[in-house]
Amino acid sequence: MAVFKVVITDYEYKSLQIERKILEQLDMEFITSFQCRTEDEVIAAAHDADAILTQYAPITDKVISRLDRCKVISRYGVGVNTIDLHAATRKGIVVANCTDYCMDEVADHALALLLASARKIAQLNDYVKQGVWDYKRAIPVFRLREKVLGLVGFGKIPQNLCVKAQALGMTVTAYDPYISNDVTARFGVQQVDLAALCRESDFISVHVPLTPDTQGLIGAEQFRLMKPGVIVVNTSRGPLIDEQALITALASRQIAGAALDVLEQEPIRPDHPLLSMEQVLLTPHAAWYSEDSEQELKGKIAQNVVDVLSGFYPRYLANPDVKYKVHLKEREH
Repeated sequence: MAVFKVVITDYEYKSLQIERKILEQLDMEFITSFQCRTEDEVIAAAHDADAILTQYAPITDKVISRLDRCKVISRYGVGVNTIDLHAATRKGIVVANCTDYCMDEVADHALALLLASARKIAQLNDYVKQGVWDYKRAIPVFRLREKVLGLVGFGKIPQNLCVKAQALGMTVTAYDPYISNDVTARFGVQQVDLAALCRESDFISVHVPLTPDTQGLIGAEQFRLMKPGVIVVNTSRGPLIDEQALITALASRQIAGAALDVLEQEPIRPDHPLLSMEQVLLTPHAAWYSEDSEQELKGKIAQNVVDVLSGFYPRYLANPDVKYKVHLKEREH
C-alpha cells in the first residue's frame, strides 16, 4: 500500500505524464479519475488525500474543513483565487502555486491583443475574407509611438510587457500600491494613482491578482474617467473588470474597445453582448499557454507536492503565514 495518496481534482490537459514522473519520486498513489466542479465533488474525491493538485475546482472553507489528512494543495497557475487561503492556513495546509511559468506568454499575449486592437487586425481580416479590400474600413488608426500604456499592477508580467511596449516607443505608467517607486523608476515608468492612469492612458492593461479588494477594480467610475479612444486589455482575471459597466461603456462609445482573454464567467455564454461587438477582441483564457509554459507549469506544480511530503517548504509558497502552524525545512532551490 502506498504511503501517500495524491488526488487531482480537475484538469484540462491531454496527459499527466510529467506529474506522474515527478510524483514517482515518493511512494504515492496518484488518483486522476475526477473532474470536480462542486464543493461536494471535491470533498468526495479528496477528503482522505495527503496532497491535492487542482486547477479550477472550488477549494473553499467548506471543502478544507473536510480534508482530514491533507498537507499541501498545489494549484495549476499563478492565481489562487479558487482556494480559501485563510482556511487552509488555519488548518495548517500548505498552499502552493507557480508564479513564474508564463511571464513571457502572458506579456506577449497582452501585447498581441493591444496591437491587434490598435491596428484593427481582426476587423480588416474579416472584411478581406468577405471580399472587401478597403483600408478605410479601419478608420481611424493611430500610431503607437508616444502613446501611453497604463499598467494596472506592476509585478513580473507587466514589467515584462513594459519593456516590450517601450521598444515600440510607448510611454508606460503604472498603478500598484504594493510596488515601490524605486522599482518603477528602474523601468523608466512613472507610478500614478488609478484615477490618473484612467485619465491619461491610451491603452490600459490589467495585471493584478483577484482578491476581495480588487474585484470590480475597473468599473463605471473608472470608465467615466477614460479617454474616448482608450482600449482596455485584460489577461489577468475576468472579475477585475465590472463586466456590465464595460458593456455599457463600449455600447455608448465611452471607450473605443476592449481585448479580453478572461471574463467574469468562463466559458462565455452564446448570447453574451460582447460577442456581437466589433470593437471587442476575445480569446479563451489562452494567454498563459505555450507548449513550453504548460510543461514547466506541470512539473513545478508536481514538485510542490513532492517538496512538502518530503518535509520541505515548496518553492512557490502561496500562504507563508502557514509557517506559524507547520514546521518544515527550507530547501535551497
